[in-house]
Amino acid sequence: MSKSLPYSVKDVHYDNAKFRQRSFSKHREIIGGNYAFGLAYLMLTPSRHVVSSHGVDHTRIKDKNNVTVDTSTGIRRFFRRAPRLPPRLSPDEMRTSNKSTLQLDAEASKWMGKQQQVREAFIHAWSGYKTYAMGFDELMPLSKRGTDGLGGLGATVVDALDTAMIMDIREIVSEAGSWIETHLAERISQKGQVNLFETTIRVLGGLLSAYHLSGGTSVAPTSVGPKPSVYLKTATMLADRLLSAFSSSPTPIPFSDVTLRDNTSHPAPDGLSSTSEASTLQLEFNYLSDVSGDQKYSLEAMKVLEHMKTLPKVEGLVPIYISPQTGEFSGQNIRLGSRGDSYYEYLLKVWLQQGAHQSSNLTYLYNMYEEAMKGVRHLLVRKSVPNGLVFVGELPYGASGSFSPKMDHLVCFLPGTLALGATKGMTKSKAMKDNMLSFEDLENLRLAEDLVKTCVETYFVTSTGLAPEIAYFHVEDYFEEGYGGNNGSKFLNDIIIKPADRHNLLRPETVESLFVLYRITEDPKYREWGWQIFEAFEKYTKVDSGGYTSLDDVTSLPPHKRDKMETFFLGETLKYLYLLFGDSNLVPLDKFVFNTEAHPIPVIARGVY
Repeated sequence: MSKSLPYSVKDVHYDNAKFRQRSFSKHREIIGGNYAFGLAYLMLTPSRHVVSSHGVDHTRIKDKNNVTVDTSTGIRRFFRRAPRLPPRLSPDEMRTSNKSTLQLDAEASKWMGKQQQVREAFIHAWSGYKTYAMGFDELMPLSKRGTDGLGGLGATVVDALDTAMIMDIREIVSEAGSWIETHLAERISQKGQVNLFETTIRVLGGLLSAYHLSGGTSVAPTSVGPKPSVYLKTATMLADRLLSAFSSSPTPIPFSDVTLRDNTSHPAPDGLSSTSEASTLQLEFNYLSDVSGDQKYSLEAMKVLEHMKTLPKVEGLVPIYISPQTGEFSGQNIRLGSRGDSYYEYLLKVWLQQGAHQSSNLTYLYNMYEEAMKGVRHLLVRKSVPNGLVFVGELPYGASGSFSPKMDHLVCFLPGTLALGATKGMTKSKAMKDNMLSFEDLENLRLAEDLVKTCVETYFVTSTGLAPEIAYFHVEDYFEEGYGGNNGSKFLNDIIIKPADRHNLLRPETVESLFVLYRITEDPKYREWGWQIFEAFEKYTKVDSGGYTSLDDVTSLPPHKRDKMETFFLGETLKYLYLLFGDSNLVPLDKFVFNTEAHPIPVIARGVY
């Protein structure tokens, strides 16, 4: 199983200066004694260098203790090359070196232990789902039953599968894979209405990631679970039905809902599609076209972004609704929370997936992304009072309307996206060394680090140490009561949590950004913050009988539990925590992009698959 996982081998670079040949004067140490006498002796003494007809070098013979010694002498021996030996360290240097090695070993061991605890949490979450809800979309862990809120396609099974593969939990890979092989195709052919976006990012994305991680087109696929072709065949069957959302629409903007059993689709009741939902399909459909050889999937999905390129924007920012009937944006509400978030994420990630700068026909996506991030910095970024937390607010009535200091937890995807866009997946140190960062990149990276701190503080300001679904921020012209509950937090008066917004759904966005920022900056504080969040999940959301549950109020103790384990807790939250505490060569950021449901998709133009 582990051989099929996306590991890469780091190049080992040696400092050649440490292995230079000795200078002429250094040969005095070899000869010993009086230098002039030694030189004369070596030049005048005849050499007894003899090579036998059998190729044996008799300059090297065994002494009486059966130890091989070099008997060559004379000027030839004097001018031979000195051995390439590593440098000798002083006792102080040896102590320092050993201490550093021990510290590194202890640090690695520490995080391996924490990673193992995340793995055990995943097994516990799966055990509850398997026992009480296998085949349902989601688990209700308190009432110990399943529920179908995503179309009845067993969404938790598919969402969790590649997490189990990455964690190398073979039993779960086998259980989830066998269920998919036995039941999912039948479900697809018989089920009714599903949401195009949710089904694409969770089910289609999960199947495609499982296809790649199980071996894909490799001649030696994993022996655990079904053959990779099963995942690809099922993904193709599902995508063929989802295509009706595109073909039924009079514009390039797809309808929001599909009826699977009869291959029909229709718009939402209000006739509109979410901007983020219409523009968050391309990673999955592009990859399916690449591995299936049928370009119809990519062509339909990319028409959406090509069309959005032509629409008017506000400094790169767009309203959160769009009409499939007219192809135009609807309303003026601009935000990076729900219904707007992943539009910006996929501008960058689709460009990266296709090989970034190597694909000139998609540079318009990166240009749109860059313009949008400038718009975010100019129009949406503010600082809280009194302690200056940087946050991203909203423009409910467009750029000419009033600013709202409201930030969804969903916005916490943005720090990771900003960091990824700045370095394109490489570490900050390497990007700086190679002079790869522009002024805009540095600005975005700085904003990413400021924003992720704010996201983390929305956790640490509460009684439970878990973030609310929505936070407001105290600014010059806005303040109201909204107590987080942690009197020890410095930011108790900066962050406002209203009663209706105090729930926690086990969301992944903050730990996603911690993972990306740790990979890029290599700053251990992101791991430490992630561990505190994981401990809070363990303390307040774990259900003894199996699974984890969302909460109604993160500001009260003990928190009231909500009886729902969202699929993304297994598919995203625990996956990102596991990767945060693990080796950076596991699913490397320069070779994979994660879809908005954390399913890793290989970068096409770099030969990953």
